[in-house]
Amino acid sequence: MEMPTQTVLVTGATGFIGSHLLPALHQANWQTAVALRCAARQPCKMPAQSVIVGDIGERTDWQAALAGVSTVIHLAARAHQIQDNSSNPEKDFWQVNTQGTANLVKQCLAAGVQHFIFLSSIGAMATLSSQVLNEDSPCHPDTPYGRSKFKAEQALIDLAQDSSMAWTILRPTLVYGPGNPGNMARLMKLINTGLPLPLGSIQNRRSLLYVGNLVDIILRTLIHPNAQNQIFLCSDGQDLSTSALIQKIAHCRHQPCRLIALPSAWLRLGGKLGDTVQQILGRPLSLNSETLDRLLGSLWIDNSKLRSRLDWSPPYSLEAGLRHTFHGTGQIA
Repeated sequence: MEMPTQTVLVTGATGFIGSHLLPALHQANWQTAVALRCAARQPCKMPAQSVIVGDIGERTDWQAALAGVSTVIHLAARAHQIQDNSSNPEKDFWQVNTQGTANLVKQCLAAGVQHFIFLSSIGAMATLSSQVLNEDSPCHPDTPYGRSKFKAEQALIDLAQDSSMAWTILRPTLVYGPGNPGNMARLMKLINTGLPLPLGSIQNRRSLLYVGNLVDIILRTLIHPNAQNQIFLCSDGQDLSTSALIQKIAHCRHQPCRLIALPSAWLRLGGKLGDTVQQILGRPLSLNSETLDRLLGSLWIDNSKLRSRLDWSPPYSLEAGLRHTFHGTGQIA
């Protein structure tokens, strides 16, 4: 598995995952280029050629960015937000995540790109599942974000069919690490208040993925022939309940863990009350049914295909990932 000398183009390089991936590519001696929306978002410090492409959509011109590129790692996307203020999120996700990806794939084919690595999401399959998911499980995306990612996957596979360009689709579970946004960041800040949390009775099952493990997976797909034309579900492989995760985070931060065991029905009632207040105020709240579903529900995967086909094992355990998250750069205070 020799490393090619051609350039790897990274989209979304200034985002959470991209900011961890670029240093790893540099350390592994990959020649890297980055596609940026604007000059003000330069990722800096890493020696990488940068090309300004503007907003991502069906009309984005990728020609200059793809010159001399052998592999594209497509991280850029409109991210899922619990408090989404868009008047038409379905349309916004479709334009960026689906049409934007399809447009990039078409131009990659025209430019002779050899390998397209697409960072999708477990949301392309589901946001909740009482059964373990694997690559053969049916996809029933139930959010605008998840649907846009699933349709982007389909566009990639359909467009690359009968071409010489290989593809790899990665579906990570919830990604955490230093500087992480989203659900994990909200949970961390909630724990940091030191207030008793009424989540002690939760016995769900969730899969997580440390950003360092995801970066290692991406690097693996760059060189392993078994990664071509495959979909992989990605996680640390250590599944746990929300209450157990809270205990581990509190232990890592050397904080007391105050959990109160309230019935799930009471918690869901609180979420419905939050929904009602949202409607009255006309703006989203942190406590609503969607937030409660993610805290109470299960979403866990079997990553055995990733392990076996790519000879991969996570370099970081869950405990090590949490230590890096809180005691490395980007610590959430």
